[in-house]
Order: sequence, then C-alpha cells, then structure tokens
Amino acid sequence: MANIILLSSEQGLTNFKNYKLAQIDGTKAQTLSDFYNEIEKALNLPDFEPDMDLLDGLLNDLSWIKQANIALYITHFDAFLAREKEKKMVELLSLLDATAEDWKWLDDDDDIPKKNIKILIQHSERATAILEKEEIAFVTM
Repeated sequence: MANIILLSSEQGLTNFKNYKLAQIDGTKAQTLSDFYNEIEKALNLPDFEPDMDLLDGLLNDLSWIKQANIALYITHFDAFLAREKEKKMVELLSLLDATAEDWKWLDDDDDIPKKNIKILIQHSERATAILEKEEIAFVTM
C-alpha cells in the first residue's frame, strides 16, 4: 500500500484508530516555518530546530513515540504551504513518503523498534494534482 493516503471523508480516520494521530492543520502551516512549528507540537519532536535535514533525522528515529503505528494527518490541504513555492511542498511530501518507505525496510534485528508510518491528507483537488504531477504514489480511501 502507498504511504500517502487521501481521505475522502473524516470517516476514513476510523481505519487509523490504532495509530498515534499527529494532525497538521494546513491553515496553520502555510509556510515551511509554520509547518515546522506544527509538526514539532504534533509529534513532540525533541531538540528540534526548524531544518529539513534535522526533521528527516528525527522522523527516522521516533524512539520517543511508544506506538508502532503513526499517522501524520494534514487537513485543509488547499492552505498547506500555500505561501511557499510548490517545489518546497514537493520536497517535503517526498521526504515524508521516503521516510515512511524506509521504515518498512528496517531489519527486525535492529535496535530501533520498527514503526509503521502513514501520511494522511484530507482530500483536495490540489493534493491530487500535485501528487499526480510529481508521480508520488498515493491511494484514496
């Protein structure tokens, strides 16, 4: 299954009731700086400084989160990073997708407890258009 899931309705969230749900409101994350603030709160990121490389490192750790299943849920996608160049959003979505994929390939004998990460996006035409244009795999529920 794809790591990015477009939810047609809020009802789709019931499929993720056993996940730690970290919600990002797109209206509060219109810039990358805003997004960093929101994801820091949503995932309780330790020692976080607003930086894409540091975010990548923390998302590949997640040792402070006890749950094995984690869902990052982006609502109001039409406003999400709307004040940034589309290239920044694509870079971020690609990073989130790659991180979720990397967790699938973690060896069971590694010292890090394995995580299952999904990127949920409240359905929007903008999200569909960007994901299709950039050929980032997604499914719709």
